[in-house]
Amino acid sequence: MKYRRLGKSGLQLSELSFGAWVTFAQQIGDGTAEELMTIAYDSGANFFDNAEAYAEGRAEIVMGKILKKKGWLRDTFVVSSKVFWGGDLPNQEGLSRKHIIEACHAALRRLQVDYLDLYFCHRPDPDTPIEETVRAMSDLIAQGKVLYWGTSEWSAAGILRAHAIAREWHLVPPTMEQPQYNMFVREKFERELAPLYEKVGLGTTVWSPLASGLLTGKYNDGDPGDTRISMPMYSWLREQFETDEARRRLEKVKQLAEVAGDLGVTLPKLALAWCLKNPNVSTVITGASKPEQVRENMTAGDVVRQLDDGVMQRIEAILQGG
Repeated sequence: MKYRRLGKSGLQLSELSFGAWVTFAQQIGDGTAEELMTIAYDSGANFFDNAEAYAEGRAEIVMGKILKKKGWLRDTFVVSSKVFWGGDLPNQEGLSRKHIIEACHAALRRLQVDYLDLYFCHRPDPDTPIEETVRAMSDLIAQGKVLYWGTSEWSAAGILRAHAIAREWHLVPPTMEQPQYNMFVREKFERELAPLYEKVGLGTTVWSPLASGLLTGKYNDGDPGDTRISMPMYSWLREQFETDEARRRLEKVKQLAEVAGDLGVTLPKLALAWCLKNPNVSTVITGASKPEQVRENMTAGDVVRQLDDGVMQRIEAILQGG
């Protein structure tokens, strides 16, 4: 496992990390969750991603129990939470000072840790002044309850605004952004956010590197069953797989599988390595429901050196094809 700095911060994250979205407290049992986290940790992964919205907080409870049981030294892992969707009542969602502070305390209880290494604003909140959000996050850092704060799916303009406010009021600016990034979703990461990597030293913890499973190849012949798109709460994912664009992407996936085959690697490892090839990626968050998936994902870094200019050009030709 290789490690990368989170932007220009001093924090080192494993280039491949492990997240709880979809699977924990929903698709897999607690015993399986423990096995998957253990495999990731033993493989060198040191970052575990979570959020208050995942399974309505239950994903953090599961992860917290595992962290407590395993007894891993606190300086050997990094754990995150995200704040925005905490409930349906007033003040249970958004980025008001009240919800940010209360959501942080709740996440600490669920995860059974004294502080959050990373704390993300899960989405921008148009109903809360950004000054209020920046001050609340900065205060949590001053109190030692959070070490680094960042954003998830914010615009470059929003992130720059947060930095400007932090400078003006001598507060702590956001360190990282968590955007979606994969072979099919590239525009924001490679274009919109590009100036921020150097300008403000933005780190990135990218999600959905396998395009919700599309880049595993398992959907090439239709839904095999027992996947996230079969779950009722993720019907929106199934709808995405039924569009004309999804069908065009499936054809590209088949061609990408041929590239992987020529390299002697699996398609998921190729897709993950493609993300890691970008130096502005701090860590790639992986997810899994089976032990063999974690074992495979955690070795994807070995494939990066095979992605020379010729291979990257071949991949690009497929992705840009009609």
